[in-house]
Amino acid sequence: MDKLKKVLSGQDDGNNADGTGILERANQASTLAWGTRMKGFVVCFILGVLCSVLGTCMLWIPGFGLAVFAVLYSVGNICALASTMFLVGPCRQLRTMCAKERALATAIMLVCLVLTLCAAFWWKNNGLALLFCVLQFLAFTWYNTHTHTHTVFTCLSVLPV
Repeated sequence: MDKLKKVLSGQDDGNNADGTGILERANQASTLAWGTRMKGFVVCFILGVLCSVLGTCMLWIPGFGLAVFAVLYSVGNICALASTMFLVGPCRQLRTMCAKERALATAIMLVCLVLTLCAAFWWKNNGLALLFCVLQFLAFTWYNTHTHTHTVFTCLSVLPV
C-alpha cells in the first residue's frame, strides 16, 4: 500500500525500498493529509461523473436541453480533471498536463471545452455543440490513457503474483 501511495503522490523515486520518509515527503508535496486528499479526489470525481450523466439526461429535453448538456458535460469534465489535483497537487498536475506526450491532448481537450460552450451559447448551433462534446470526450479519453497508463502498470507491478 505504501508503494501505491508513493506512486500516486509522485514520490516514487525507486531509491527508497524500506518505505521510510513517505509521510515527510507527502507533507512536503501537500499540506493535505493523505486521507483528505483521497476524499477530495473521490468527491470531485463523483461530482464530475454526476454532472456528465445529468447533462446526458438533460440532452433530450426539447428547446434548452443541448445547452444544459453542454454546460453540465463541460463542468463534469473539469471536475474529473481537477480531481487528480488532489492526488498529485496542482503544480504537478499542470506540469503533467503540459508534458510533451500529453500537451496535444490537453490543448485539444481545453479548446473543445471552450468551443462547446461557444457553440451552445453564442453561436446557438446545436450540431456544433454536440460535435465539440464528442471531440471533448475523445480528447479527454486520449489524455487519460496517456496519463494513467504508467500508473496502472506501476500499480500492477506492486501486486503479489
